[in-house]
Amino acid sequence: MHTNGTDVPRSAKLVSDTLTEAFADDVLTADQLRQRLSRSVWESISNTIDKATVIDSAIADTVALAMKTWAIEKGATHYSHWFQPLTGLTAEKHESFVVPTSNGSAISQFSGKELIQGEPDASSFPSGGLRATFEARGYTAWDPTSPAFIVRHDNGATLYIPTAFASWTGEALDHKIPLLRSTNALNHAVLKALKLFGDTSVENVTSAVGAEQEYFLVDAEYAKRRPDLALTGRTLFGARPPRGQELSDHYFGSIPNRVLSYMTDVEQQLFALGVPVRTRHNEVAPGQYEFAPLYEGANIAADHQQLVMKVLRNTARKHGFVCLLHEKPFSGINGSGKHVNWSIITNTGVNLLEPGDTPFENMMFLFFCTAIIRAVNLHSDLLRISVATASNDLRMGAHEAPPTIMSIYLGAELTDVFERIESGKAGSKRARGLLGLGSPVLPPIPLHSGDRNRTSPFAFTGNKFEFRAVGSSQTISFPVTVLNSIVAESVMYQSAQIEALLASGEQFENALRTVISSTYSEHKRILFDGDGYNPQWITTAAERGLPVYASCVDAYEQLTSQKNIQLFEQLQVFNARELEARQEVLYDQYFKTINIEAETTEWIARTMIVPAVFDFIARTQLVQTHSTFAQETHHKLVEAIDKFGSALGELHRQNVELGGSDVRSKCSHMVQNVLPAMKAVRHVADKLERICDSAVWPMPGYREMWLVR
Repeated sequence: MHTNGTDVPRSAKLVSDTLTEAFADDVLTADQLRQRLSRSVWESISNTIDKATVIDSAIADTVALAMKTWAIEKGATHYSHWFQPLTGLTAEKHESFVVPTSNGSAISQFSGKELIQGEPDASSFPSGGLRATFEARGYTAWDPTSPAFIVRHDNGATLYIPTAFASWTGEALDHKIPLLRSTNALNHAVLKALKLFGDTSVENVTSAVGAEQEYFLVDAEYAKRRPDLALTGRTLFGARPPRGQELSDHYFGSIPNRVLSYMTDVEQQLFALGVPVRTRHNEVAPGQYEFAPLYEGANIAADHQQLVMKVLRNTARKHGFVCLLHEKPFSGINGSGKHVNWSIITNTGVNLLEPGDTPFENMMFLFFCTAIIRAVNLHSDLLRISVATASNDLRMGAHEAPPTIMSIYLGAELTDVFERIESGKAGSKRARGLLGLGSPVLPPIPLHSGDRNRTSPFAFTGNKFEFRAVGSSQTISFPVTVLNSIVAESVMYQSAQIEALLASGEQFENALRTVISSTYSEHKRILFDGDGYNPQWITTAAERGLPVYASCVDAYEQLTSQKNIQLFEQLQVFNARELEARQEVLYDQYFKTINIEAETTEWIARTMIVPAVFDFIARTQLVQTHSTFAQETHHKLVEAIDKFGSALGELHRQNVELGGSDVRSKCSHMVQNVLPAMKAVRHVADKLERICDSAVWPMPGYREMWLVR
């Protein structure tokens, strides 16, 4: 093969160059912005980004001009403040750069005022009572810590400016403001703790996040004929075919060419947007796939996760697919999650959750790890609430996803280290050794410090914790806000404990060991290394006093407990009014989601399934005099359709009866009455699907939709 003077083949080098040059090509990176600004303006902006100093509004016009010039060079004709309202999605309103002049011509215009602040309608987004219909004013505020970027479409491009969204009265109406507040709280708490360890070189600390994304692909022609997918994002009916994921042949299997073309298209767009996607593969269920990115700071990671979901959905249409991000689009096979890998990183590049080769000697790591154990034990209710949605409740609980009970898995080596500290025994280094594979041609593999527990909702996985309970369609902002906040509070608590011991004359090393030991001893009930899918764990967890919330509606009630209000107000992440508003939004979204699903179930059943079954019954009636089997089939159909009618009647009654005047009562009614009624209707419908002629069944079945080729 010809080379270009190096050991790298020319074709491979061209591909490599293209990839690296394309990365973040549509992002106004720090380097790009720095080149377009004076030194003084750049220093002001970089201080805001790196050191969280207050932004200087005097430089806004200069930055806006640089941003507009770059965007127009990239082909953008419009700009948009891009924000994350409490819908869990993103919002945007496009404004043209072109402004008419009095002489009949036009100029391109984008001022510092337009950069820093926008004014969208705040009454039409969920606010939990913070804004009423007649109180329409809200503000978007530029977030300089997340870079602006270009989003392209078939006929042009738009400059997107990441922003926060607040009410006219100052409360947060989005997910970004609390996330930034929680990052600030974590930064202050960890910096104070590091000073106790004698480390004064660190100037800034943030949580680093890598959020995996699972999703399903369905052929667009099939999805078009499924009203339940269009209206609810999941199938409300569907009989399981003989083969699903039983043979485990899809997981990490060969990626179909059509899917691989789609994945490549998605990757290229995400690369241009600066999203560091690294891994792609088949997931467990048929038609299920995954992308996984590298670590980033929490705020940018949250923005990028929203872009990942947007690109996945939009690109699917170009390839004849529909991308399903719902946590449980199909019954009988695994649903989709979004595992959030979380750690604490300093501006000097140190991962504070890196145990090293001798974790028993790494007291700084043990300090922060203990703080996390305490945080999860005290605030498992908040972690449960942060992932509690109507769709995610369908996924969590048994044989495919972490259980609804929050617990921590540490692994054998780390657990042993903490047990030794608690008992006062000396630490020891475990011999990890190498795993021999029995063939001289295969290299020996270094053993990790422990196995993995895929049933744990919150597991330590080497140098990070993996929060596996987050749903695939969720924004990661709220779960990460909760994680940042509860860990910040725990770090502050442990630091105060050490300071008190130091004030009493204790040596630092002894004070540190005392705090780690006592904290671990008090909070180790949250540790569980067994099978989280085992029903016995529910009993065991209850015996330990751990919260068990079978339904997210039960969990929502805890959001405004005195403990949680005090936590968030102390850290200045949420005030009481903001928490109450979010609780109201959660209840409202749950009720409306189930209500829509129930009405869709009845609508499809009455207008599509019942007519199809009646037609097939008529056909069997014509031939039953000539066939015993036809008679049996006819009787089964008549019996099943009567049961179907009774189940439909019950569903209608329960869905009309809303269960009360307040949204909390309505949600309880949905859990206790409407969901069981929907399940009963589906149970009979799926039986009918197995009996009826597939040619007359009104919707594509699982058998067709699962075979993505």
